Amino acid sequence: MTEHAFDLVVLGGGSGGYAAALRAAELGRSVALIEQDKVGGTCLHRGCIPTKALLHAAEVADMTRDAATVGIRAQLDGVDPMGLRDYREGIVAKKYKGLEGLVKARGIIVVRGEGRLESGPAVRVGDDLYRGTDVVLATGSYSRSLPGLEIGGRILTSEHALELDEIPERVVILGGGVIGVEFASIWRSFGVDVTIVEALDHLVPNEDITSSKTLERAFRKRGITFSLGVRFARATQSDASVTVTLENGTEYTADYLLVAVGRGPATAGLGYEESGVVLDRGFVVTDERLRTAADHVWAAGDIVPGLQLAHRGFQQGIFVAEEIAGLHPVLVPDVQIPKVTYSHPEVASVGLSEAQAVAAHGVDAVVSYEYNLAGNGKSEIIGTGGIVKVVRAKEGPVLGVHLVGDRVGELITEAQLAVGWEAHPEDIAPFIHAHPTQSEALGEAFLALAGKPLHAL
Repeated sequence: MTEHAFDLVVLGGGSGGYAAALRAAELGRSVALIEQDKVGGTCLHRGCIPTKALLHAAEVADMTRDAATVGIRAQLDGVDPMGLRDYREGIVAKKYKGLEGLVKARGIIVVRGEGRLESGPAVRVGDDLYRGTDVVLATGSYSRSLPGLEIGGRILTSEHALELDEIPERVVILGGGVIGVEFASIWRSFGVDVTIVEALDHLVPNEDITSSKTLERAFRKRGITFSLGVRFARATQSDASVTVTLENGTEYTADYLLVAVGRGPATAGLGYEESGVVLDRGFVVTDERLRTAADHVWAAGDIVPGLQLAHRGFQQGIFVAEEIAGLHPVLVPDVQIPKVTYSHPEVASVGLSEAQAVAAHGVDAVVSYEYNLAGNGKSEIIGTGGIVKVVRAKEGPVLGVHLVGDRVGELITEAQLAVGWEAHPEDIAPFIHAHPTQSEALGEAFLALAGKPLHAL
């Protein structure tokens, strides 16, 4: 056995892990980054980046199909699966090459192999032991399934769906959360007959109810069908199809079933509990500063209970590196982390939903305002409907912002600043939003809540 000593050893090279490694190296620490696959993790190679590349291709397909509505003569002749793959993989390869170069430039030692946590703290990879003054656990997540539902054949996870070499005719998607509605949007733009099965009463059920209903209306208009409030019972497959049966007896037959019921923490069999780390349903238990129960062992990303978002993991990785260095970084709570679902239309939010705000402050202490994007010039130009909803404490700060519409994900940072800085609508109303932009819709909502609506009655 060979021992190697570092200031920091990071187990997992996804968003949280490589962010911790980069920031620690920037702060002058020696760093070993252990990853069994490729640095960049799920987000870069099998999640955020490839799916958003496909969503852009889907947008191009929709724009080509509808080109005549803006006076452009164009025709959609079809979708080339191999061309899609080349485009997607080209984007991923470019981002991966850039990340590899950055890691190398920072002097980070990348160790390829499966790591296992040991007391000390240290991480074992084969016959080598990488001992750190501190260790950061950032092993990410995996696609969940349901009891009795075996993945394989015509039953896919999102990772398998990315690798399909065909455009199917019919797809059933189990789960109406972020992953499910994004793939539904992609496939529908490519001409696929899509049905979503969601056991809860609404699509994107973690969003404000107004956002859920707005997305549902948009999906109906696009021809995406969905079943809500009825649980999945079973799936059977043949060489040519898969049949999904719900608990009420309803059946759907399709070419593929995409299982999109969430992601679980990748912590099993990695020596965590044996080394003193406490797990709860597979998630790593930490204090608010991301320290685990084991001395000098920290955690970041999807294995920490809360929002499973790449940018949350990235922020937590930076946070841990700075906390270890004694910089006392500011903690960003989950409620202030923006969420974006990149479907057509997009759904974006930050802060409390109206229901959450009422539960926290009381029904008489909360007010909200909805601005319809039909009144926004830029939204009309790009052909999107949707809403801006702002929730505030009565005579108090903005508590939450909820957006639905194409490209509204680009607006969520302004909303995050308003929520994070506890701004009052009256504080924001004097600021000028450029015309014509979709950001004007946010400005209109803040103006209305400040008691001086410009266009609203």
